[in-house]
Amino acid sequence: IRVVNRAIGGRSSRPFLTEGRWEAILKEAQPGDFVLIQFGHNDPGAINDDSRARGTIRGIGEETEEIDNLLTKQKETVHTFGWYLRRYVRDAKEKGMTPIVLSYVPRCPRPGETPKALAPASYRLWAQQVAEPEKAPYIDLFDRIWSDYLKLTPEDIKTRYFCAADFTHTNAAGAEMNADKVVDGIR
Repeated sequence: IRVVNRAIGGRSSRPFLTEGRWEAILKEAQPGDFVLIQFGHNDPGAINDDSRARGTIRGIGEETEEIDNLLTKQKETVHTFGWYLRRYVRDAKEKGMTPIVLSYVPRCPRPGETPKALAPASYRLWAQQVAEPEKAPYIDLFDRIWSDYLKLTPEDIKTRYFCAADFTHTNAAGAEMNADKVVDGIR
């Protein structure tokens, strides 16, 4: 299997499209390819600011917001998180690819928090709610990873799986565990 990683840090579902990154993937795509689609960590950001302007409208509906993007200095129509995911799934299918939607991975719990079972909410739930009617396979990576986190303290999780700098970015061991959960989900 040839694996091509086109992910790029700091992007949400919106700039991945508007920067042309998705278009580049579609140009290379061949019928029979698989494409893993995972967003959600950066989508809650600001819709319009002069530093990132990467946020999406919360939800899966058809709502839009017209902006004069402070970062790009261009007019832009911002859509919901679900709209962007549907676009990726539908475009992939049109190219003969098999899209697989993945939930975002969990952040590290903060010291003193007790990890507990969590029902799907917001971006995790919305990814699932897009995948189902689009008949795209869905892998709940959050749940697969979080179930392992439930066996550890937040301090152990941080030490084993996350960079010292923050509670979002994993170290090599965390990245390997996340990748293993993707493989398990595909199986």
